[in-house]
Amino acid sequence: MPFWTKPLTATVLLLGAAMAAHAATPAELQARRVDNRQARQDARIDQGAASGQLTVREQRRLRHQQQHVSNLEGRVEADGKVTGKEAVHMEHAQDRASRNIYRKKHNGRN
Repeated sequence: MPFWTKPLTATVLLLGAAMAAHAATPAELQARRVDNRQARQDARIDQGAASGQLTVREQRRLRHQQQHVSNLEGRVEADGKVTGKEAVHMEHAQDRASRNIYRKKHNGRN
């Protein structure tokens, strides 16, 4: 066996252990998913404002709703554990916000 096999094997094992320890928990995955969706919805509001599809009042209301969802996320994740019921509640709040963004952008008011 070549002399470099043992150090290489040890390095591979250490990297594997480090990657396993760094694997995301379901709560971390849920938080990442919520954050990504919030960012996409914020971008949709920004795009609607830039294109003139949203009035100033509509923008303000949509941003307020986004803030409400962010506050809800903070309360849900405060204990470090997101239950299934809490995840569903977050999903529904984001669904409502998404529908409102669509409706406001497509209501024909400029």
